[in-house]
Amino acid sequence: MKILVTFALETEFAPWRARHEFRSGKNAAAETYLARIGGSEVGVLLTGVGPARAGAAAREMMRGEPGAFNFCVSSGLAGALRPTYRVGQVLAARSVFSETPRADMADRELQSSEALISFAVECGSTLVDRFYTAGHVVAKAEEKRHLGETADAVEMESFDILYEAHASGVPAVAIRAVSDSVDEDLPLDMADILNSEGQVSVPRVLGQVARHPAALPGLMRLGRQSKAAAESLAGFLDNYIAAIAGRAESLDKAAATAGSKR
Repeated sequence: MKILVTFALETEFAPWRARHEFRSGKNAAAETYLARIGGSEVGVLLTGVGPARAGAAAREMMRGEPGAFNFCVSSGLAGALRPTYRVGQVLAARSVFSETPRADMADRELQSSEALISFAVECGSTLVDRFYTAGHVVAKAEEKRHLGETADAVEMESFDILYEAHASGVPAVAIRAVSDSVDEDLPLDMADILNSEGQVSVPRVLGQVARHPAALPGLMRLGRQSKAAAESLAGFLDNYIAAIAGRAESLDKAAATAGSKR
């Protein structure tokens, strides 16, 4: 069995990477890593931040090797959109809604695999109705509260990853750990601190802090919270991958049933 797990940022992946002997892989669109975990071959794809970049990387990974992956997990960090969710809490979404319409879809919502959702809840995640995949960085608490009227958490990649997984016939699920609460403004504009690969650039962060020194305490707080959330996610993923491997037969049957209904 081979499972694809995606992250936007290397920092989101770092705690899980430290737990296993990942080796570098090859992909034209993004960095990849491979390891054997819980009896499964796990491929990790670092997509970079943003829907278009995530979609392109996932498309290259999944369509480049038809049938290579049995399941896909879109993971990483997210901002809470409701006060119910605390920093470090792992959320599994029944569906993902895209801020940006697609010309080839009448609807802007995709469903996670029911079987993968069920196992995620068994492994300790909190089941939520919907993630909101934004096309821009949602930095202000006011906008988070507004989005919270229809979604539980905001991120920037899951819809496009699930879209490519569905197109490739790969059951997929969106799972995220909360890095910032609904009432927190992000200290910096994330769009200004990313490099051309969609990864955080330390020189750009330092440049932003030099121009906006008052943002430093908030940036340090977000860093601590993001690290805690990534570590929480790493622990969850270890249990989750093992659970998927242990239930391979039932998952295969569920995937076949879903395929016959399409």
